[in-house]
Amino acid sequence: MTRTILSSATKEVIIGFDQPFIMIGERINPTGRKLLAAEMKEGNYDRVVSDALAQVAAGAQMLDVNAGIPLADEPKILAEVIQLVQSVTDVPLCIDSSIIEALEAGLSVYKGRALVNSTTAESEVMERVLPLVKKYDAAVVAISNDETGISEDPDVRFEIAKLIVQRAQDHGIKPQDVVVDPLVMPIGAINQAGRDVFRLVRRLREELKVNTTCGASNIGFGLPNRHAINNSFLPMIAGMGMTSAILNPLHEGLVPAIKAADVLNGVDPNCTNWIRQFREPSPEGEGRGRGGREGRRRRG
Repeated sequence: MTRTILSSATKEVIIGFDQPFIMIGERINPTGRKLLAAEMKEGNYDRVVSDALAQVAAGAQMLDVNAGIPLADEPKILAEVIQLVQSVTDVPLCIDSSIIEALEAGLSVYKGRALVNSTTAESEVMERVLPLVKKYDAAVVAISNDETGISEDPDVRFEIAKLIVQRAQDHGIKPQDVVVDPLVMPIGAINQAGRDVFRLVRRLREELKVNTTCGASNIGFGLPNRHAINNSFLPMIAGMGMTSAILNPLHEGLVPAIKAADVLNGVDPNCTNWIRQFREPSPEGEGRGRGGREGRRRRG
């Protein structure tokens, strides 16, 4: 059974076929967030802290951390943010950058076993990222595109993922430490995008036996009521075998939808997590009083 083991200094998280779906909080990312980008560039990380705490409270088991700000010192900011987030939360982190110097700066201060986001199948990218992943004993997100770009053909994306897994093995990285992003296309632009990625995820699980992740919000891009599309998509793709996703756990209805998928997919034994999170407490004293009287009546 494929398991990708990640950790902070004090907590371990497992992405795996037999594990609950792992939610990776996406909000510590300045892309498209002008105020956050400006604050991070100035060294003000108050919003980073509040976003980290809110996502963990909402149910995220991991957090993605990105510091991609134009004309900023990304390695310095990323390292500072990782240290800060690790000081206020205990969840493992996904270190997210396309800049190799930033990835190394982040990995060098990280406490635990991180997930690196990411490599593509471009030869130059793999030859820079994969040795770094091996050096720091991390796991890596493998994005299914190469020098030719992103193919709409899911079979092509499968072969690209297979190539990355093979190249990772050449660097001493085990297949269970490669988490493939099959690339979710916007269904508003490509009508069969949902069916294509469902089939692709199933192949990745059954044939390559790798864990998978995605940027979940891509599926509904450009459509009205986008969050409703996301809330339906994630349980469906979990049923096809996807084991994690980068998402916003603060969106209404998203976490319950994923927790329900865990129950229905058999990865929440005895519905323990569901009951713990959603059981309504009995009014104070009600259960005890009634139970006591009924017990005495039966015994008499």
